[in-house]
Amino acid sequence: MEIYLDNSATTRCFKEVGELVYKIMCEDFGNPSSLHLKGVEAERYIREAKETLAKILKVQEKEILFTSGGTESDNLALIGCARANKRRGNHLITTAVEHAAVLNTMKYLEEEGFEVTYLPVDQTGRISLQDLKNALRPETILVSIMYVNNEIGAVQPVTEASKIVKEYNSSILLHVDAVQGFGKYHIYPKRQGIDLMSVSGHKLHGPKGTGFLYVNEKVKIKPIIFGGGQQRDLRSGTENVPGSAGLALAAKMTYQHLDEKIATMRELKAYFIEGLFKLDGVVIHGNTDESSAPHIISAGFLGVRSEVLLHTLEEKKIYVSAGSACSSNHPSVSGTLNEIGTAPEYLKSTVRFSMSEFTTKEEIDYTLETLYNCIPILRKFTRH
Repeated sequence: MEIYLDNSATTRCFKEVGELVYKIMCEDFGNPSSLHLKGVEAERYIREAKETLAKILKVQEKEILFTSGGTESDNLALIGCARANKRRGNHLITTAVEHAAVLNTMKYLEEEGFEVTYLPVDQTGRISLQDLKNALRPETILVSIMYVNNEIGAVQPVTEASKIVKEYNSSILLHVDAVQGFGKYHIYPKRQGIDLMSVSGHKLHGPKGTGFLYVNEKVKIKPIIFGGGQQRDLRSGTENVPGSAGLALAAKMTYQHLDEKIATMRELKAYFIEGLFKLDGVVIHGNTDESSAPHIISAGFLGVRSEVLLHTLEEKKIYVSAGSACSSNHPSVSGTLNEIGTAPEYLKSTVRFSMSEFTTKEEIDYTLETLYNCIPILRKFTRH
């Protein structure tokens, strides 16, 4: 039995998505900018993909911009909007627990002369709305808050944050990194006051190297990639037709019966956590109730190094993560764990389990049984 519990790192493509991507790559392979039939055919895939995503989000097709993934979407949103709006101010706000795609982009913008406020979080990983309110200034032009933390599953109060920002100054833009939230929650940018939103395809059973950025039509933004002027001159380069179509199909399939899928995941998460607590010296980082994401469990195992446990489980064909797989394949101490005040003895002893709609109770049972067997042995070995 092979058990994949690293779905926050990447997911297995839906079979139908793989088949569609193959068909477009090998049969309907035209360039959407070409004027002949093959080009028109390719352009139709792009148009239909935007229609699918726009329908899910209840936005306009022209507000969907295809990218290479979450990182590019974050970079375009932050750099593009900071540069386009710098005459209004030079102050940006984000959280201290963002993905590196946001944090490192903010550091780059600081080098360009922008000032950035990093909001702290509480022990559950959530920001204080009062801290956000206090951080706003007349020169603030953009706020970036992730929907779901990729390491501990903390869900930020995005809608409430938007109200505070817009009441202070309706011109301030709100960007949301929804890479871990899209496909797990019903997100409606117009209703929730989100101006820009980043999404990645491979987190929801779509192809790697695909993503999109929702950009409200009223947002002032500059491109960071220049070329032939595709996608309203905001993201030049020949469109990734198979990737975009595959992403849209994956999103469509994910959102079919979403509530039932999420309910099942929450049941499995609660069951898994209950089983983990049968072991001594186990802590769960962040909340464990419905205020946290349905698919992420961050667990610390006292006296067992993360990498050691990861490879021990790997030998049993159970695949988990020792941290955020998006930053590096070399595990390091998590910035998120530091920010929530994790006890030192758990900083290098934490493993992330993340589920998908394919995860079964049998897989959870096997994983728990394996942990029951290996944790005492690993602790005994560590002590010696």
